[in-house]
Amino acid sequence: MSRVSAIFLGNSLMSRVLRGGSWLVIGYGGNQALRLAANLILTRLLFPEAFGLMTLVNVILVGLQMFSDFGLVPSIAQNPRGDDPDFLDTAWTLQVIRGCVLWVVTCMLAWPAAQFYGEPDLMLYLPIAGLTVLISGFNTTAIETAHRHLLVGRVTALDLISQVLGVAMMVWLAWVTQSVIALVLGGIIQTTVRWFLTWYLLPGHRNRFRLEPAAASNLLHFGKWLFFSTVFWFFTSQGDRVILGKFLPLEMLGLYNIGFFLASFPTLMAQNINGRLLIPVYRDKPASESRKNFLNLRKLRSGITMSLLVMSMIFAFFGPALVDLMYDARYTLSGPMVTLIACLLTPAMIVVTYDQAALAAGDSRSYFFYSAARAAAQIGSILLGVTYFGLVGAIVGMGVASVISYPMVVWLSRKHGVWDPLHDAIFAVLTIFPSSLAIWLHWDRIVALAAAS
Repeated sequence: MSRVSAIFLGNSLMSRVLRGGSWLVIGYGGNQALRLAANLILTRLLFPEAFGLMTLVNVILVGLQMFSDFGLVPSIAQNPRGDDPDFLDTAWTLQVIRGCVLWVVTCMLAWPAAQFYGEPDLMLYLPIAGLTVLISGFNTTAIETAHRHLLVGRVTALDLISQVLGVAMMVWLAWVTQSVIALVLGGIIQTTVRWFLTWYLLPGHRNRFRLEPAAASNLLHFGKWLFFSTVFWFFTSQGDRVILGKFLPLEMLGLYNIGFFLASFPTLMAQNINGRLLIPVYRDKPASESRKNFLNLRKLRSGITMSLLVMSMIFAFFGPALVDLMYDARYTLSGPMVTLIACLLTPAMIVVTYDQAALAAGDSRSYFFYSAARAAAQIGSILLGVTYFGLVGAIVGMGVASVISYPMVVWLSRKHGVWDPLHDAIFAVLTIFPSSLAIWLHWDRIVALAAAS
Protein backbone atom coordinates (compact mmCIF):
# COMPACT_ATOMS: atom_id res chain seq x y z
CA MET A 1 0.00 0.00 0.00
CA SER A 2 2.86 2.37 0.85
CA ARG A 3 4.44 1.73 -2.56
CA VAL A 4 1.20 2.58 -4.34
CA SER A 5 0.87 5.76 -2.26
CA ALA A 6 4.46 6.70 -3.02
CA ILE A 7 3.89 6.27 -6.75
CA PHE A 8 0.66 8.25 -6.67
CA LEU A 9 1.93 11.04 -4.41
CA GLY A 10 5.45 11.39 -5.82
CA ASN A 11 6.76 14.00 -8.24
CA SER A 12 7.75 11.68 -11.09
CA LEU A 13 6.08 11.86 -14.48
CA MET A 14 4.03 8.73 -13.75
CA SER A 15 2.88 10.17 -10.41
CA ARG A 16 1.77 13.38 -12.08
CA VAL A 17 0.08 11.39 -14.85
CA LEU A 18 -1.87 9.35 -12.30
CA ARG A 19 -2.89 12.39 -10.28
CA GLY A 20 -3.63 14.51 -13.34
CA GLY A 21 -5.57 11.72 -15.00
CA SER A 22 -7.59 11.12 -11.83
CA TRP A 23 -8.49 14.79 -11.55
CA LEU A 24 -9.42 14.95 -15.22
CA VAL A 25 -11.69 11.92 -14.87
CA ILE A 26 -13.27 13.42 -11.74
CA GLY A 27 -13.69 16.75 -13.48
CA TYR A 28 -15.18 15.32 -16.65
CA GLY A 29 -17.34 12.85 -14.75
CA GLY A 30 -18.62 15.61 -12.48
CA ASN A 31 -19.21 17.85 -15.49
CA GLN A 32 -21.29 15.21 -17.24
CA ALA A 33 -23.17 14.29 -14.07
CA LEU A 34 -24.17 17.92 -13.61
CA ARG A 35 -25.15 18.17 -17.28
CA LEU A 36 -27.26 15.04 -16.95
CA ALA A 37 -28.98 16.30 -13.80
CA ALA A 38 -29.71 19.62 -15.51
CA ASN A 39 -30.86 17.79 -18.62
CA LEU A 40 -33.33 15.67 -16.68
CA ILE A 41 -34.84 18.74 -15.02
CA LEU A 42 -34.85 20.90 -18.13
CA THR A 43 -36.54 18.26 -20.30
CA ARG A 44 -39.50 18.50 -17.93
CA LEU A 45 -39.55 22.29 -17.94
CA LEU A 46 -38.94 22.80 -21.66
CA PHE A 47 -39.73 20.94 -24.89
CA PRO A 48 -37.68 18.81 -27.37
CA GLU A 49 -37.58 21.61 -29.95
CA ALA A 50 -35.76 23.82 -27.41
CA PHE A 51 -32.87 21.38 -27.27
CA GLY A 52 -32.83 21.15 -31.04
CA LEU A 53 -32.57 24.94 -31.34
CA MET A 54 -29.83 25.09 -28.70
CA THR A 55 -27.98 22.35 -30.58
CA LEU A 56 -27.85 24.61 -33.65
CA VAL A 57 -26.64 27.56 -31.55
CA ASN A 58 -23.86 25.47 -29.99
CA VAL A 59 -22.81 23.98 -33.33
CA ILE A 60 -22.35 27.45 -34.81
CA LEU A 61 -20.42 28.73 -31.78
CA VAL A 62 -18.18 25.67 -31.65
CA GLY A 63 -17.60 25.99 -35.38
CA LEU A 64 -16.51 29.61 -35.08
CA GLN A 65 -14.11 28.75 -32.27
CA MET A 66 -12.60 25.88 -34.22
CA PHE A 67 -12.37 27.87 -37.44
CA SER A 68 -10.27 30.46 -35.60
CA ASP A 69 -8.18 28.14 -33.41
CA PHE A 70 -4.45 28.61 -33.90
CA GLY A 71 -3.34 26.19 -31.21
CA LEU A 72 -2.68 28.29 -28.11
CA VAL A 73 -3.44 25.40 -25.74
CA PRO A 74 -1.09 22.80 -27.30
CA SER A 75 1.46 25.55 -27.94
CA ILE A 76 1.71 26.31 -24.23
CA ALA A 77 1.75 22.58 -23.43
CA GLN A 78 4.61 21.63 -25.77
CA ASN A 79 6.68 24.78 -26.23
CA PRO A 80 9.98 25.14 -24.27
CA ARG A 81 8.88 28.71 -23.45
CA GLY A 82 5.55 27.50 -22.06
CA ASP A 83 6.36 28.98 -18.62
CA ASP A 84 7.86 32.26 -19.87
CA PRO A 85 5.69 35.26 -18.80
CA ASP A 86 6.32 37.10 -22.10
CA PHE A 87 5.25 34.04 -24.08
CA LEU A 88 2.14 33.58 -21.90
CA ASP A 89 1.16 37.25 -22.13
CA THR A 90 1.48 37.17 -25.91
CA ALA A 91 -0.67 34.04 -26.08
CA TRP A 92 -3.27 35.65 -23.80
CA THR A 93 -3.35 38.86 -25.86
CA LEU A 94 -3.92 36.89 -29.06
CA GLN A 95 -6.64 34.92 -27.29
CA VAL A 96 -8.43 38.13 -26.21
CA ILE A 97 -8.29 39.55 -29.74
CA ARG A 98 -9.65 36.31 -31.11
CA GLY A 99 -12.56 36.31 -28.62
CA CYS A 100 -13.57 39.85 -29.56
CA VAL A 101 -13.45 39.12 -33.28
CA LEU A 102 -15.45 35.91 -32.82
CA TRP A 103 -18.27 37.68 -31.04
CA VAL A 104 -18.55 40.23 -33.87
CA VAL A 105 -18.59 37.41 -36.42
CA THR A 106 -21.27 35.59 -34.39
CA CYS A 107 -23.52 38.65 -34.61
CA MET A 108 -22.90 38.88 -38.36
CA LEU A 109 -23.80 35.21 -38.89
CA ALA A 110 -27.10 35.34 -37.00
CA TRP A 111 -29.25 36.28 -40.01
CA PRO A 112 -27.62 33.89 -42.56
CA ALA A 113 -27.84 31.00 -40.07
CA ALA A 114 -31.51 31.74 -39.40
CA GLN A 115 -32.21 31.69 -43.14
CA PHE A 116 -30.21 28.48 -43.78
CA TYR A 117 -31.92 26.47 -41.06
CA GLY A 118 -35.29 28.20 -41.36
CA GLU A 119 -35.26 29.16 -37.67
CA PRO A 120 -35.85 32.92 -37.11
CA ASP A 121 -35.09 32.59 -33.37
CA LEU A 122 -31.40 32.12 -34.20
CA MET A 123 -31.22 35.85 -34.99
CA LEU A 124 -31.92 36.59 -31.31
CA TYR A 125 -30.14 33.76 -29.54
CA LEU A 126 -26.86 33.60 -31.47
CA PRO A 127 -25.56 37.11 -30.60
CA ILE A 128 -26.47 36.60 -26.93
CA ALA A 129 -24.89 33.14 -26.73
CA GLY A 130 -21.82 34.51 -28.53
CA LEU A 131 -20.96 36.48 -25.40
CA THR A 132 -19.58 33.22 -23.96
CA VAL A 133 -16.88 33.29 -26.65
CA LEU A 134 -16.04 36.90 -25.84
CA ILE A 135 -15.75 36.21 -22.10
CA SER A 136 -13.72 33.03 -22.61
CA GLY A 137 -11.16 35.04 -24.53
CA PHE A 138 -10.10 36.67 -21.25
CA ASN A 139 -9.45 33.33 -19.46
CA THR A 140 -6.10 33.28 -17.70
CA THR A 141 -3.22 31.20 -19.11
CA ALA A 142 -2.72 29.87 -15.57
CA ILE A 143 -5.25 27.22 -16.59
CA GLU A 144 -2.95 25.96 -19.35
CA THR A 145 0.13 26.24 -17.11
CA ALA A 146 -1.55 23.92 -14.60
CA HIS A 147 -2.34 21.42 -17.36
CA ARG A 148 1.19 21.70 -18.76
CA HIS A 149 2.57 20.43 -15.46
CA LEU A 150 -0.31 18.01 -14.77
CA LEU A 151 -1.32 20.00 -11.67
CA VAL A 152 -5.02 20.22 -12.35
CA GLY A 153 -6.76 19.66 -9.01
CA ARG A 154 -7.65 23.28 -8.36
CA VAL A 155 -8.64 23.89 -11.98
CA THR A 156 -11.02 20.94 -11.80
CA ALA A 157 -12.56 22.16 -8.54
CA LEU A 158 -13.11 25.68 -9.89
CA ASP A 159 -14.62 24.32 -13.10
CA LEU A 160 -17.11 22.23 -11.14
CA ILE A 161 -18.06 25.16 -8.88
CA SER A 162 -18.73 27.37 -11.89
CA GLN A 163 -20.80 24.67 -13.52
CA VAL A 164 -22.90 24.10 -10.40
CA LEU A 165 -23.74 27.81 -10.28
CA GLY A 166 -24.41 27.95 -14.03
CA VAL A 167 -26.69 24.91 -13.95
CA ALA A 168 -28.59 26.22 -10.93
CA MET A 169 -29.26 29.53 -12.69
CA MET A 170 -30.20 27.74 -15.92
CA VAL A 171 -32.81 25.61 -14.12
CA TRP A 172 -34.22 28.62 -12.27
CA LEU A 173 -34.46 30.64 -15.47
CA ALA A 174 -36.13 27.73 -17.29
CA TRP A 175 -38.72 27.49 -14.51
CA VAL A 176 -39.38 31.23 -14.64
CA THR A 177 -39.30 31.82 -18.41
CA GLN A 178 -40.22 28.43 -19.94
CA SER A 179 -38.00 29.54 -22.82
CA VAL A 180 -34.80 28.66 -24.66
CA ILE A 181 -33.32 31.91 -23.31
CA ALA A 182 -32.73 30.03 -20.04
CA LEU A 183 -30.20 27.75 -21.76
CA VAL A 184 -28.46 30.71 -23.37
CA LEU A 185 -28.20 32.85 -20.22
CA GLY A 186 -27.15 29.86 -18.10
CA GLY A 187 -24.16 29.34 -20.37
CA ILE A 188 -23.14 33.00 -20.07
CA ILE A 189 -23.37 32.89 -16.28
CA GLN A 190 -21.26 29.73 -16.09
CA THR A 191 -18.58 31.17 -18.39
CA THR A 192 -18.43 34.41 -16.38
CA VAL A 193 -18.13 32.62 -13.05
CA ARG A 194 -15.37 30.37 -14.43
CA TRP A 195 -13.41 33.40 -15.64
CA PHE A 196 -13.70 35.15 -12.26
CA LEU A 197 -12.74 32.10 -10.19
CA THR A 198 -9.76 31.04 -12.31
CA TRP A 199 -8.45 34.59 -12.70
CA TYR A 200 -8.41 35.31 -8.95
CA LEU A 201 -7.97 31.88 -7.35
CA LEU A 202 -5.48 30.06 -9.60
CA PRO A 203 -1.81 30.52 -8.71
CA GLY A 204 0.55 31.53 -11.48
CA HIS A 205 1.35 34.41 -13.76
CA ARG A 206 -1.20 37.25 -13.90
CA ASN A 207 -1.64 38.12 -17.56
CA ARG A 208 -1.33 41.57 -19.08
CA PHE A 209 -1.53 42.82 -22.64
CA ARG A 210 1.73 42.23 -24.50
CA LEU A 211 2.75 41.21 -28.02
CA GLU A 212 6.34 40.00 -28.15
CA PRO A 213 7.24 39.55 -31.85
CA ALA A 214 9.28 36.37 -31.31
CA ALA A 215 6.58 34.73 -29.19
CA ALA A 216 3.79 35.76 -31.58
CA SER A 217 5.76 34.39 -34.53
CA ASN A 218 6.35 31.12 -32.70
CA LEU A 219 2.70 30.76 -31.73
CA LEU A 220 1.40 31.56 -35.20
CA HIS A 221 3.96 29.33 -36.93
CA PHE A 222 3.00 26.33 -34.83
CA GLY A 223 -0.67 27.24 -35.01
CA LYS A 224 -1.02 27.75 -38.76
CA TRP A 225 -1.41 24.02 -39.41
CA LEU A 226 -3.51 23.57 -36.27
CA PHE A 227 -5.82 26.29 -37.57
CA PHE A 228 -6.61 24.19 -40.64
CA SER A 229 -6.67 21.02 -38.52
CA THR A 230 -9.34 22.40 -36.22
CA VAL A 231 -11.45 23.44 -39.18
CA PHE A 232 -11.48 19.80 -40.24
CA TRP A 233 -11.87 18.65 -36.64
CA PHE A 234 -15.07 20.70 -36.50
CA PHE A 235 -16.53 18.60 -39.30
CA THR A 236 -15.40 15.45 -37.49
CA SER A 237 -16.86 16.37 -34.10
CA GLN A 238 -19.83 18.55 -35.09
CA GLY A 239 -20.50 17.58 -38.70
CA ASP A 240 -23.26 15.17 -37.71
CA ARG A 241 -25.30 17.98 -36.14
CA VAL A 242 -24.55 20.41 -38.98
CA ILE A 243 -25.89 17.90 -41.51
CA LEU A 244 -28.75 16.52 -39.41
CA GLY A 245 -29.88 20.06 -38.57
CA LYS A 246 -30.69 20.44 -42.27
CA PHE A 247 -32.26 16.99 -42.74
CA LEU A 248 -34.22 16.57 -39.49
CA PRO A 249 -36.98 18.59 -37.79
CA LEU A 250 -35.95 20.36 -34.58
CA GLU A 251 -37.76 17.81 -32.40
CA MET A 252 -35.81 14.87 -33.86
CA LEU A 253 -32.57 16.83 -33.70
CA GLY A 254 -33.22 17.46 -30.00
CA LEU A 255 -33.81 13.72 -29.45
CA TYR A 256 -30.59 12.93 -31.30
CA ASN A 257 -28.67 15.41 -29.16
CA ILE A 258 -29.86 13.70 -25.97
CA GLY A 259 -28.98 10.25 -27.34
CA PHE A 260 -25.55 11.46 -28.43
CA PHE A 261 -24.96 13.14 -25.07
CA LEU A 262 -25.39 9.83 -23.24
CA ALA A 263 -23.68 7.52 -25.74
CA SER A 264 -20.64 9.72 -26.39
CA PHE A 265 -19.69 10.08 -22.74
CA PRO A 266 -16.68 7.71 -23.02
CA THR A 267 -15.50 9.18 -26.33
CA LEU A 268 -15.71 12.81 -25.24
CA MET A 269 -14.03 11.97 -21.94
CA ALA A 270 -11.18 10.35 -23.87
CA GLN A 271 -10.75 13.42 -26.04
CA ASN A 272 -10.85 15.68 -23.00
CA ILE A 273 -8.27 13.64 -21.09
CA ASN A 274 -5.95 12.82 -23.99
CA GLY A 275 -5.55 16.43 -25.02
CA ARG A 276 -4.41 17.35 -21.52
CA LEU A 277 -2.67 14.18 -20.37
CA LEU A 278 -0.81 12.64 -23.27
CA ILE A 279 1.09 15.63 -24.65
CA PRO A 280 3.23 15.83 -21.46
CA VAL A 281 3.76 12.04 -21.59
CA TYR A 282 4.78 12.03 -25.26
CA ARG A 283 6.89 15.15 -24.70
CA ASP A 284 8.86 13.89 -21.69
CA LYS A 285 9.01 10.13 -22.46
CA PRO A 286 8.92 9.68 -26.27
CA ALA A 287 7.95 6.15 -27.27
CA SER A 288 10.56 6.15 -30.03
CA GLU A 289 13.34 6.85 -27.52
CA SER A 290 13.38 3.41 -25.92
CA ARG A 291 11.56 0.09 -25.76
CA LYS A 292 10.80 0.75 -22.09
CA ASN A 293 8.97 3.96 -22.95
CA PHE A 294 6.98 2.16 -25.65
CA LEU A 295 5.92 -0.63 -23.27
CA ASN A 296 4.97 1.83 -20.54
CA LEU A 297 2.90 3.72 -23.09
CA ARG A 298 1.23 0.44 -24.12
CA LYS A 299 0.17 -0.17 -20.52
CA LEU A 300 -1.21 3.36 -20.21
CA ARG A 301 -2.98 3.17 -23.56
CA SER A 302 -4.46 -0.28 -22.85
CA GLY A 303 -5.81 0.88 -19.49
CA ILE A 304 -7.44 3.90 -21.11
CA THR A 305 -8.91 1.89 -23.99
CA MET A 306 -10.30 -0.88 -21.79
CA SER A 307 -11.96 1.63 -19.47
CA LEU A 308 -13.53 3.48 -22.39
CA LEU A 309 -14.83 0.35 -24.11
CA VAL A 310 -16.35 -1.04 -20.90
CA MET A 311 -18.19 2.24 -20.33
CA SER A 312 -19.33 2.31 -23.94
CA MET A 313 -20.75 -1.21 -23.76
CA ILE A 314 -22.66 -0.32 -20.58
CA PHE A 315 -24.38 2.47 -22.52
CA ALA A 316 -24.91 0.19 -25.52
CA PHE A 317 -26.72 -2.47 -23.47
CA PHE A 318 -28.58 -0.25 -21.02
CA GLY A 319 -29.04 2.97 -22.99
CA PRO A 320 -32.71 2.42 -23.90
CA ALA A 321 -33.54 1.46 -20.31
CA LEU A 322 -31.74 4.55 -19.01
CA VAL A 323 -33.70 6.81 -21.36
CA ASP A 324 -37.00 5.17 -20.37
CA LEU A 325 -36.12 5.58 -16.69
CA MET A 326 -34.88 9.15 -16.76
CA TYR A 327 -36.99 10.83 -19.46
CA ASP A 328 -40.68 10.96 -20.26
CA ALA A 329 -42.37 9.34 -23.25
CA ARG A 330 -41.53 12.24 -25.60
CA TYR A 331 -37.86 11.15 -25.56
CA THR A 332 -38.30 7.39 -26.11
CA LEU A 333 -36.60 7.40 -29.51
CA SER A 334 -33.37 8.61 -27.92
CA GLY A 335 -32.97 5.12 -26.38
CA PRO A 336 -32.04 3.13 -29.51
CA MET A 337 -29.87 6.05 -30.61
CA VAL A 338 -27.77 5.53 -27.47
CA THR A 339 -27.21 1.88 -28.37
CA LEU A 340 -26.28 2.58 -31.99
CA ILE A 341 -24.01 5.53 -31.26
CA ALA A 342 -22.22 3.77 -28.40
CA CYS A 343 -21.47 0.74 -30.59
CA LEU A 344 -20.40 2.71 -33.66
CA LEU A 345 -18.05 5.03 -31.78
CA THR A 346 -15.93 2.13 -30.49
CA PRO A 347 -13.51 2.08 -33.49
CA ALA A 348 -12.64 5.72 -32.80
CA MET A 349 -12.02 4.96 -29.12
CA ILE A 350 -9.46 2.27 -29.90
CA VAL A 351 -7.18 4.74 -31.68
CA VAL A 352 -7.98 7.92 -29.72
CA THR A 353 -4.59 8.02 -27.96
CA TYR A 354 -2.42 8.28 -31.09
CA ASP A 355 -2.84 11.75 -32.55
CA GLN A 356 -1.42 13.69 -29.58
CA ALA A 357 2.05 12.29 -30.35
CA ALA A 358 2.24 14.56 -33.39
CA LEU A 359 1.31 17.66 -31.39
CA ALA A 360 3.78 16.78 -28.63
CA ALA A 361 6.52 16.64 -31.26
CA GLY A 362 5.43 19.98 -32.74
CA ASP A 363 4.36 18.25 -35.96
CA SER A 364 1.16 20.19 -36.57
CA ARG A 365 1.55 19.70 -40.34
CA SER A 366 1.09 15.92 -40.18
CA TYR A 367 -1.74 16.39 -37.71
CA PHE A 368 -3.44 18.60 -40.30
CA PHE A 369 -3.30 15.91 -43.01
CA TYR A 370 -4.69 13.35 -40.58
CA SER A 371 -7.50 15.71 -39.53
CA ALA A 372 -8.39 16.44 -43.15
CA ALA A 373 -8.64 12.76 -44.07
CA ARG A 374 -10.71 11.97 -40.99
CA ALA A 375 -13.10 14.87 -41.65
CA ALA A 376 -13.58 13.91 -45.30
CA ALA A 377 -14.41 10.33 -44.31
CA GLN A 378 -16.82 11.53 -41.61
CA ILE A 379 -18.74 14.02 -43.72
CA GLY A 380 -18.91 11.75 -46.75
CA SER A 381 -20.14 8.76 -44.73
CA ILE A 382 -22.77 10.73 -42.81
CA LEU A 383 -24.08 12.44 -45.94
CA LEU A 384 -24.42 9.16 -47.81
CA GLY A 385 -26.00 7.51 -44.80
CA VAL A 386 -28.60 10.18 -44.08
CA THR A 387 -29.45 10.64 -47.79
CA TYR A 388 -30.22 6.98 -48.41
CA PHE A 389 -31.10 5.58 -44.98
CA GLY A 390 -32.12 8.52 -42.81
CA LEU A 391 -30.94 9.08 -39.24
CA VAL A 392 -29.91 5.46 -38.67
CA GLY A 393 -27.78 5.60 -41.82
CA ALA A 394 -26.07 8.75 -40.56
CA ILE A 395 -25.20 7.07 -37.26
CA VAL A 396 -23.81 4.02 -39.06
CA GLY A 397 -21.82 6.40 -41.23
CA MET A 398 -19.92 7.62 -38.14
CA GLY A 399 -18.65 4.11 -37.47
CA VAL A 400 -17.78 3.53 -41.12
CA ALA A 401 -15.77 6.76 -41.16
CA SER A 402 -13.56 5.57 -38.29
CA VAL A 403 -12.71 2.38 -40.18
CA ILE A 404 -12.04 4.22 -43.45
CA SER A 405 -9.66 6.70 -41.77
CA TYR A 406 -7.65 4.03 -39.91
CA PRO A 407 -4.82 3.96 -42.51
CA MET A 408 -4.19 7.64 -41.77
CA VAL A 409 -4.03 6.83 -38.05
CA VAL A 410 -1.39 4.21 -38.82
CA TRP A 411 0.58 6.68 -40.97
CA LEU A 412 0.58 9.37 -38.28
CA SER A 413 1.38 7.06 -35.37
CA ARG A 414 4.15 5.20 -37.21
CA LYS A 415 5.78 8.50 -38.11
CA HIS A 416 6.17 9.24 -34.40
CA GLY A 417 6.92 5.70 -33.28
CA VAL A 418 3.74 5.12 -31.26
CA TRP A 419 1.70 2.73 -33.41
CA ASP A 420 0.80 -0.44 -31.54
CA PRO A 421 -0.91 -2.92 -33.91
CA LEU A 422 -1.20 -5.54 -31.16
CA HIS A 423 -3.21 -3.13 -29.02
CA ASP A 424 -5.50 -2.23 -31.94
CA ALA A 425 -6.11 -5.83 -32.98
CA ILE A 426 -6.87 -7.10 -29.48
CA PHE A 427 -9.39 -4.40 -28.67
CA ALA A 428 -11.03 -4.55 -32.10
CA VAL A 429 -11.71 -8.26 -31.59
CA LEU A 430 -12.92 -7.68 -28.03
CA THR A 431 -15.56 -5.15 -29.14
CA ILE A 432 -17.12 -6.99 -32.09
CA PHE A 433 -19.17 -9.53 -30.12
CA PRO A 434 -20.61 -7.27 -27.38
CA SER A 435 -21.45 -4.54 -29.91
CA SER A 436 -23.26 -7.03 -32.16
CA LEU A 437 -25.11 -8.48 -29.18
CA ALA A 438 -26.27 -5.07 -27.96
CA ILE A 439 -27.62 -4.15 -31.40
CA TRP A 440 -29.37 -7.54 -31.69
CA LEU A 441 -31.01 -7.15 -28.26
CA HIS A 442 -32.43 -3.74 -29.18
CA TRP A 443 -33.11 -4.45 -32.85
CA ASP A 444 -36.88 -3.87 -32.61
CA ARG A 445 -36.41 -0.37 -31.21
CA ILE A 446 -33.73 0.43 -33.81
CA VAL A 447 -36.18 -0.57 -36.55
CA ALA A 448 -38.83 1.68 -34.96
CA LEU A 449 -36.32 4.54 -34.91
CA ALA A 450 -35.55 4.02 -38.60
CA ALA A 451 -39.25 4.11 -39.43
CA ALA A 452 -39.84 7.28 -37.39
CA SER A 453 -36.92 9.22 -38.86
